[in-house]
Amino acid sequence: MVQATRPVNSPRRTVTVEPAGEPRQYRDGVQNVTFVPLAIKRRHNRKLLTPPPGTPTLTTQATLDASMIKMLGKAFYWQRLIDSGDVLHASDLARKLKLEPGWVAEVLRLTLLAPDIVEAVLEGKQPRQLNFQLLRGREDLLPRMWQEQRQLFGLTAR
Repeated sequence: MVQATRPVNSPRRTVTVEPAGEPRQYRDGVQNVTFVPLAIKRRHNRKLLTPPPGTPTLTTQATLDASMIKMLGKAFYWQRLIDSGDVLHASDLARKLKLEPGWVAEVLRLTLLAPDIVEAVLEGKQPRQLNFQLLRGREDLLPRMWQEQRQLFGLTAR
């Protein structure tokens, strides 16, 4: 339980955060108090508030993965450079950008994702486990068939 006390002249004097319990609402003098049990978890460099298990959620908010979106942008931009003939191949691109060829190859692999998977990432509707670290850390290659990719990442075709 976390408790913070405010100055005496403040309309709210005490705020309490508890990780468990039942939601409730009551009136404390002139102030309405609403208690909502939430758990605070870290996700990368952000904090994520999650309701306790068994609590029905009314809406699911899209969570944009900024690093994944940036990597997708780089991947398609680099692929366009290769397709247009500005660079001959991934090794040439790595040399021009002063990057490791293996890193460039890992980023370029994102261009092989199914279009609906890319769209889901851009809209923030991808499964939480689908991120760049998962894709780059794969020991086996990404399936070329889009239906197999959807099954692998737990997505259904639109």
